[in-house]
Amino acid sequence: MGQLINVVIDGIETQVPAGTLVVDAAKQVGVDIPVFCYHPKMEPVGMCRMCLVEIGRPQIDRATGEQSRNADGSIAIQYGPKMETGCTVVVSEGMVVRGFSDEVKRARKDIIEFLLTSHPLDCPVCDKGGECPLQNLTMEFGSGESRYLYDEKKHFTKRYPLGELIYLDRERCIQCGRCVRFQDEIVDDAVIGFEERGRSLKIVTYSEPGFDSYFSGNTTDICPVGALTTSDFRFGARPWEMKAVASLCTHCPVGCNLALNVRREHKTGGDFVVKRVLPRQNEAVNEIWICDKGRFAHHYASSPDRLTQPLVRVNGELQPAEWDQALATVAEKFKAAGPDLLTVASGRLSNEDLFNLRFLSEQLGADTALYSDMAGGDLVSQVGVGQGTNFSDLGEGSTIFVVASDLEEEAPIFWLRVKQAAERGAKLIVANPRYTKTDRHATHVLRYPYGGEASLVMAMLNALSRKRVELPGEYKDFDRSEEIQSAAKVFSDAENAIILMGNEGIGLKKSRILAQACSNLLVATDHVGKKNNGLIAVWQKANTQGAWDMGFVPRDDLVESMQSKKALYLVAADPVGDDPGSLIAIESADFVVVQELYLTETAKNADVVLPAQSFIEREGTLTNAERRVQRYYTAVPPRAQTKPDFSITAEIGELMSLEMEGRLSFRVMEQIAAQIPD
Repeated sequence: MGQLINVVIDGIETQVPAGTLVVDAAKQVGVDIPVFCYHPKMEPVGMCRMCLVEIGRPQIDRATGEQSRNADGSIAIQYGPKMETGCTVVVSEGMVVRGFSDEVKRARKDIIEFLLTSHPLDCPVCDKGGECPLQNLTMEFGSGESRYLYDEKKHFTKRYPLGELIYLDRERCIQCGRCVRFQDEIVDDAVIGFEERGRSLKIVTYSEPGFDSYFSGNTTDICPVGALTTSDFRFGARPWEMKAVASLCTHCPVGCNLALNVRREHKTGGDFVVKRVLPRQNEAVNEIWICDKGRFAHHYASSPDRLTQPLVRVNGELQPAEWDQALATVAEKFKAAGPDLLTVASGRLSNEDLFNLRFLSEQLGADTALYSDMAGGDLVSQVGVGQGTNFSDLGEGSTIFVVASDLEEEAPIFWLRVKQAAERGAKLIVANPRYTKTDRHATHVLRYPYGGEASLVMAMLNALSRKRVELPGEYKDFDRSEEIQSAAKVFSDAENAIILMGNEGIGLKKSRILAQACSNLLVATDHVGKKNNGLIAVWQKANTQGAWDMGFVPRDDLVESMQSKKALYLVAADPVGDDPGSLIAIESADFVVVQELYLTETAKNADVVLPAQSFIEREGTLTNAERRVQRYYTAVPPRAQTKPDFSITAEIGELMSLEMEGRLSFRVMEQIAAQIPD
């Protein structure tokens, strides 16, 4: 923890680490100093003055350099002539803080009154009402009446679009600067800023299109008033009307923790709907941030285009059918096909879904395939990052190697956390055929032609090992590259080292070679088997690592494999939609079952279509790229006649006299834990 500093806060004696700010020290002893502009994730600026406190420091005798003492032997404390901002002052030995003296309370009352001179009376309709710091602090510290007339206030246009997703109510803004500082300091997208001065000061966007950032929604969370609102939630509900449900983002392998805010809607006939998505704090995964895809892309789960009834092909046309009829048909055909069945599943499914699919296929002697063009899950299970890994622990002495990945595009929160680690002093090596935003923060940028990623990693290994690997002819120059040799040494010398491996422009075969090269580099430099060291695959789906763990492996010859089988079971996979050339394989099979949320291009050519539930309607677990197994919960009742994937598979199995858990997902997880120790 380092040196501890003795301080007294409102009469409470305590010790806090050196470098602690007064507001944070106060929180540790239960004294809540109010703030507006201060945020623990950003550098303090002392703009709003709400955190003013009286600070006393030990008086020093100029003659002796020792602390002066009172007549009773106590240390003499000298208070400054003015109050100071608790969010910018670092504690010092012997400091005494008065956070709630009469003078401090009067100052806070003045600050509140000053802020309200420009603030509209929007509380009855403001989206922030009920969870608004300004509202709460006005009730605690503000005056019961105002000396200013409403008509004298400066008014601005409401609902000013900063971009397609974020609206600004200019007259609500208290100019704390949190949003501007977040975009500048945290995510390196300085696309909004302040314009003009005084009472005309306002936030504007500098980008085209407006507010062009993947993280813009976070500004609405940290705005202490209702100045910033999201386009999909504005005037949508009041905080006390909604229930928060713990969930996970299903769009990328980071596994960000979410809170789904749910309520019933009159316009939907009384159905429960997800009104907004907020980040759920998990300092080891996503801290308190999420990207805009995780925040706004949940609407697909509530789309009216969702499948809500099984479909069975009759006389060449897909017709609505009952579950009993559809499942009986599927069970009969699958049992007849036996080993001639191929089950294809993607990383969009939960661990429970994948486990049941694997079990059903094994009992029939059928083959399985992971719908993915990225390999390496088996190696990640061996040399992946150790338990307790946290990007927040990486800084001086650590090295992060990003290869074949545009992190901001593929896993935005990984990019954010890697950037922050680099700012704390971690060495960042970026290897990619083209410029990516990650390059901005790299200490070493390595370029290679598409297809040369594995050779570059092997060249790093050659620079460290006496036993050299012969590189292909077109990549022999890598062995003579000083940049590659320097990067290799930095990686080897690091106390902690992590490789983030992507799949940009590679494909299945080459990604398998890249994964092996990365694994060899980690083993050779002893960066495996411990926390904050190892391999992370930047998968294309949220639970691809979980699919590998459940026994699903991608095939080089997937289309050919589908063509050679009599029956196909395609779950959360749309090969025809992704590659129309796959249609020939679908048409060549005698019987095709598609389990999906929508009538995809593949589903349109199926014999039976089974409607599944989305992540908001069910519970389950996902394994993120760091191999964290995390659980999500049911937020809204399921659509009529939809079922969770694991349950559908279990019901098919039961019709073939197989004992499978199809009711409770956690019962399936118990089986997984018993059979798959990792």
